[in-house]
Amino acid sequence: MLLRQLEYLVALARERHFARAAAACYVSQPSLSAAIRKLEHELDVPIVRRGRRFEGLTPEGERVLLWAHRILAERDALRHELSAMRDGLAGTLRLGAIPTALTAASLLTTPFVERHPRTRVSLDSLSSREIAQRLAEFELDIALTYLDDDSLGHVRRSPLYEERYLLLTPHDGPMTGRPAARWAEIAGLPLCLLSPQMRNRRIMDEYFAAGGVSAVTPAIETDSVAGLYAHLTAGHWSSVISHAWLHMFGVPDGMRVIPLEHPAHGPRVGLVIADRSPEPVLARALLEIAREAGVREALDRLLDTYLSPGSPSGDSG
Repeated sequence: MLLRQLEYLVALARERHFARAAAACYVSQPSLSAAIRKLEHELDVPIVRRGRRFEGLTPEGERVLLWAHRILAERDALRHELSAMRDGLAGTLRLGAIPTALTAASLLTTPFVERHPRTRVSLDSLSSREIAQRLAEFELDIALTYLDDDSLGHVRRSPLYEERYLLLTPHDGPMTGRPAARWAEIAGLPLCLLSPQMRNRRIMDEYFAAGGVSAVTPAIETDSVAGLYAHLTAGHWSSVISHAWLHMFGVPDGMRVIPLEHPAHGPRVGLVIADRSPEPVLARALLEIAREAGVREALDRLLDTYLSPGSPSGDSG
């Protein structure tokens, strides 16, 4: 069995088309097809459902694909390990992040690249489900996500911070002068929130429900934090945000942040890697950065700045 055959299979499963898979691997289509047939012969199982076009993988093929991802990931990990021993850390770290944690990613990636200048970071914004799938298929080295997500499977977890929820609202709105707000009373504000398919929104809906609000109906829903902030700059809408978003977006002019009374801390966000040994060297290096970066402390200091009296987003007294 050649690693090249496994690479062809992975490409075919990704592209779901023989010609596109061949082009992605820089080989002719007959060469790719012959290599996969040879792999089937060597393993003595059918791998591809064949018709006039690609029709998917057989159950045996799905199992072979899973091992192909793993074997190729181990090959890449070996190369990175030997390269680091010889010349220092190099290569591309494949990092996935849920959209609501993406705002804090630079607290890790910037010191990572500064310490290891021969490395690169490929950062993808992914749903929790996509992160679980790509970790399982060894298409990610490490991910930034909610640590209590049941879909993650067998992973190693490294906590970074707990989400703290804030009301972001116009400075001259009905919540002016309030040191804190309750979930029930903000449900009646003109709200802009993330869409229900976002895990962050579902968490917030649970807190609204715990506060006695069976359903909240925002005027505007969006599937991105950037889209949410784009509406808030108009000065009409309010929103519930995670304090981690302040790191990237801050508080728009004419608005202020008010702590929400419960919970004091929300769900944990952190780094997860597939539970295997040895750990990929690039992922291990990012975990070392995370242990030193003090992400929780940095975000808490930023929040304290915005909540302090006299700050641009706080009450002047």
